[in-house]
Amino acid sequence: MTRSVQALAYARPSALEPAQSGQLLGLETSGGLTPRGAESHPRFFSGFLTSPGIAARGLLAVADVASTRYYQRTLPASLDPVVTGNGDRLRFESFSGCCGVYARLDVLQDGLDGARTGHGTTNVDVNNPLREALSRIAGDDPLHLRVGPDEMAVTTLDGPVVEKKVPLPDRWLRGFAEAQVVSAGFDLRAELPAAEAVRFLRSLPRSGNASRGARWVVPAGNSLRPTTRPVAGAVCLPGPERLVALQRVLRHATSLRVYGPVTDGAATASAWEVVLPGMRLTLTLSPDASRGFSGEGGVLDALATGDAAADAELVSVLLAWEPRIDTADLAEQSGLTVERVRAALTRLGTAGRVGYDLADAAYFHRELPYDADRAERHNPRLVAARQLAGSGAVVLDQDVAAVTSGERRYQVREKDGMLSCTCQWWADYRGRRGPCKHALAVRMVRRGARVAGGVR
Repeated sequence: MTRSVQALAYARPSALEPAQSGQLLGLETSGGLTPRGAESHPRFFSGFLTSPGIAARGLLAVADVASTRYYQRTLPASLDPVVTGNGDRLRFESFSGCCGVYARLDVLQDGLDGARTGHGTTNVDVNNPLREALSRIAGDDPLHLRVGPDEMAVTTLDGPVVEKKVPLPDRWLRGFAEAQVVSAGFDLRAELPAAEAVRFLRSLPRSGNASRGARWVVPAGNSLRPTTRPVAGAVCLPGPERLVALQRVLRHATSLRVYGPVTDGAATASAWEVVLPGMRLTLTLSPDASRGFSGEGGVLDALATGDAAADAELVSVLLAWEPRIDTADLAEQSGLTVERVRAALTRLGTAGRVGYDLADAAYFHRELPYDADRAERHNPRLVAARQLAGSGAVVLDQDVAAVTSGERRYQVREKDGMLSCTCQWWADYRGRRGPCKHALAVRMVRRGARVAGGVR
């Protein structure tokens, strides 16, 4: 598995300290992008939290996911959470070490009492002493939040004094991107009031066996009931023990929203959003505890076309750290169709440049502070497809194409815009985990033929 080392440099450790107005939660930042360009220690916010105890528990839940492997548990080696300032909110994101759980805490405008947030994305230091201090916050005594160095320190910083170096596998980067793409295909399936939300979530196991496979729940009035099979309207709950991080905020929940795709009977990903005063905490689960998001293949079609690459470059120039990206506005500004804008956003998601907010049903602009383009360069199916397309292994013949791979020859058929293949990957997954390398190669060659013929 390809990996590099991610170096995070902070001016000082994050800390919870006494202050004249109560307590000061200082979250230190590492390098990141802002509208002014790259900054070593960007500053996004200085003000008060309207519900400090809830915010502290929500931030701990995000940190819990970052430091956990829910499958094949080993010693943790986690990346600090990512924070994005979107002008009217702060978003704290993390991804589990096993690549199967994505977490995000959105602290909305109602949860912040102070100046508007800045714009940009960076890592924030969440160390063990800070975690212990956050866990002791009780009640709603005034809590001042500072994201980034204080104004005096901005002018006096002479170099980082805290460094963290952690492995950053390509699989982790691909999973972070795939979680956004998968979420964009979800709809709201159920919404539970506070009492039912607490009852349901507390009934779930806190530990489990990944070999048990997927579970299912179905809306029943104001609650959810388990079902042994994916009946109409059912939502997949894969590895329910992976929702344990939500337990930190349960007693403050005002409702629980459940999101997922229309199911065809196979296990699917799903998202579980706890609504809190001025905040939302969301966990998105991969289709199986033993299967991370990195192999889902939802981004491959968008990566396989040159049009999406050019469109993504154009659309990226128009992004301005919006908390909600309006695809119709982007289409008007760029001169592209809405469909091409959506494909461009999918491609930008693979580089960590947009995320997806289920509650708003919209993408938001952020720039992950990693070399996330590696997720495309080292995607094994995409790399293999480009090799097949470039080596003459694809022979086109109207609706059927032949692809020679190794000593075998496969047939790729197109019907209603969908490609199927005679390979084992297609037999196993039927497109549920994205196209196989042979179908991707056919898409590339067909597009090349259309461009050569003057048709775009």
